[in-house]
Amino acid sequence: MTDVRLAPHELMELHELMNLKTLTLFKTKMVQGIVFDKDLKAMLHKYEKLNLESLEQLGALYPKAPVHIQ
Repeated sequence: MTDVRLAPHELMELHELMNLKTLTLFKTKMVQGIVFDKDLKAMLHKYEKLNLESLEQLGALYPKAPVHIQ
């Protein structure tokens, strides 16, 4: 099996996705503190878990990043 690496442009896309997911996770956590509706709070909690899972999956791709970017 060959060692698959990400292309430089794929690494940039990965970085942008990680930033987006991190920002939305932060915003979700902030909103949870001011929401009092139980259904909405449960939905935000579920969204938080999904974001964390996405961040873990995306983070697993970083070892495939190119060693040297020029």
